[in-house]
Amino acid sequence: MGTIVRTQDLLDNFNLTLVAGEDGVHREIITSDISRPGIEMTGYFKYYPKERLQLIGKTEMTYFLDLTDEQKRDRAEKLCTDVTPGIVISRGMEVPKELIDSANKAGVPILLSPRKTTRVTSRLTNYLEAKFAPFTAIHGVLVDIYGVGVLITGSSGVGKSETALELVKRGHRLVADDSVEIRQEDYDTLIGSSPPLIEHLLEIRGLGIINVMTLFGAGAVRSFKKIAMVVNLEIWDEKKQYDRLGLDEDQMKIMDVSLPKATIPVRPGRNLAVIIEVAAMNFRLKRMGVNAAEEFSERLSNMIENEKDILE
Repeated sequence: MGTIVRTQDLLDNFNLTLVAGEDGVHREIITSDISRPGIEMTGYFKYYPKERLQLIGKTEMTYFLDLTDEQKRDRAEKLCTDVTPGIVISRGMEVPKELIDSANKAGVPILLSPRKTTRVTSRLTNYLEAKFAPFTAIHGVLVDIYGVGVLITGSSGVGKSETALELVKRGHRLVADDSVEIRQEDYDTLIGSSPPLIEHLLEIRGLGIINVMTLFGAGAVRSFKKIAMVVNLEIWDEKKQYDRLGLDEDQMKIMDVSLPKATIPVRPGRNLAVIIEVAAMNFRLKRMGVNAAEEFSERLSNMIENEKDILE
């Protein structure tokens, strides 16, 4: 599912003024990389990344203003190509006539920002990176439990939504039920959210669709959350060995990110909400450097060693 970003989106989302090239506001931006055409101002266009958004700061502008009229026209024409999505000028600087003429002629939007160059760069880059971030959707439920984003997975009918309902009742916050939209930020961060159509809704078999926000209040929902761990619910299988100590750390990979995963067997009489709640608390403890399973294992080894010493 590719996101299409156009120059118009920048005008809609930022404090930018269109000063020229309005024919090109529907040009597509295809990369989050932003170019500062400093070397191009000297006339060297061999490696000009023309498909990127161009950002002209005080340094580039001062250099440009020192050029002869003929050089100014030459640089302006070469900067405004048929694929350049836009030229952003920072600090509310006055835009030279040569640049306005070339932009109008080639249909390259010139956007004026009142802010400093570095500020404009970081805000536009963050916006574009979020738009172009890898994206996937997963069947499951995402709940914020004590600040830990827990993705609950498992086959249909295993009780994911019912467990989420009990977690919400216990004071935790629902992010998404049934389908979790996930986008990857940076190298190691997954942000989960709900498709707009089913936001704040839970589907409980026998009851139908319930609105968590109207039933439990605004504190019971969140619109997005970083996913920290996965809890997979599966119907109890007598033949399967389940982890009883918690020493084996299972992982689940979503896009490029590996998340710790716990598999919890489901059978009547097990309170899943409490188990998942404790799994989230345990995850927080581990993050703080306390590992109960390893401590137990160490204690056991010490006891065995001591017994040996006594027997010897």
